[in-house]
Amino acid sequence: MTNLTLILLAAGSSSRFEFNVKKQWIRIQNEPLWQFVANSLQNTNKFEKIIITSSSDDIKYMQTYADFSFIEGGDTRQQSLKNALKQVDTEYVLVSDIARACISNDFLNNIIKESSSADCIVPYLGVNDTVVYDGNTIDRDKIKRIQTPQLSRTTVLRDSLDTNKIFTDESSAIVANGGTRKFVKGDKNAIKITHLNDLVKIPCLKPPSTDILSGTGFDVHAFEDNTQMYLGGVKINSDYGFKAHSDGDVAIHALIDALLGASGMGDIGMMFPDNDDAYKGIDSKELLSSVVKKIYAFGFVIVNVDLTIAAQKPRIGEYKLQMRKTLAKILGCERARVNIKATTTEKLGFIGRGEGVGVIANANLKYFNWRN
Repeated sequence: MTNLTLILLAAGSSSRFEFNVKKQWIRIQNEPLWQFVANSLQNTNKFEKIIITSSSDDIKYMQTYADFSFIEGGDTRQQSLKNALKQVDTEYVLVSDIARACISNDFLNNIIKESSSADCIVPYLGVNDTVVYDGNTIDRDKIKRIQTPQLSRTTVLRDSLDTNKIFTDESSAIVANGGTRKFVKGDKNAIKITHLNDLVKIPCLKPPSTDILSGTGFDVHAFEDNTQMYLGGVKINSDYGFKAHSDGDVAIHALIDALLGASGMGDIGMMFPDNDDAYKGIDSKELLSSVVKKIYAFGFVIVNVDLTIAAQKPRIGEYKLQMRKTLAKILGCERARVNIKATTTEKLGFIGRGEGVGVIANANLKYFNWRN
């Protein structure tokens, strides 16, 4: 069908998913769920444009994966849809939730071929069990479990959503505004992912890849007198610290870059600009905690990290165990998977002259295994 735009809604917080990972970021082999669904539907060659709504936290990262049109969503599903509809210029629009992962070509064709039959084409499933509501048994043949995707006339849907009333699907809004809808038989395999255990019920989803993703970080900071020194999240007994916009914890800064490198999320300067007063003097452990939260939310698990601290001074041997404990707690991994090494530069260069410290960090990630 020509003159059709696809909107995929992926701006939700996954509050009912029960894990730190957002469901749109679980991996199907190497693809996050949102990309897997978008690519599967794109391969049908039925759409002039594919628009994906995203949260403000996710949108820049999504753009590194694919060239779809990304629109920042709102606080509700309905607001996200309204935002996306502003970018639609086709006569018809097909709307689906990214959590509806397995949409077969036959299912899609059954919806599209009815496009001229009503203002909104709605797939549904019947109910096989007895239904009791408020003490009364209801005729189950009159009960319909509504699915997505739903196909609508763009102008009708846009007008129907021009209200403060909240609707849970497109057809309800259109009917409330005087429009028409037609029901078509749905697909029992088009299960919506709400909870983690829903994933194992869906036949088209392959488990995540077992690839290990590695990233490297490097940072240096010069010393500054009469400043408190923090290194690896630990307060160091010294009468000088680091010259920096934040607290100058060069070890954590290198570690953040390693984590961002492994996940493909850029670098510390992009995420925490040194010209932003919000980060002036900030505890670097807070920055690391923020990055770790994103790492897990975007579907990764931290395997291990390894830091090499190059310093002629101060001596940090007595602090290494505390660094491991501190970082492991923030990273959410076992202490044995956090390694701290210390070396000197044999008095060579600015480090050897005792002017500052340099740190190289390596981090390894894997995908969250929803199969387990």
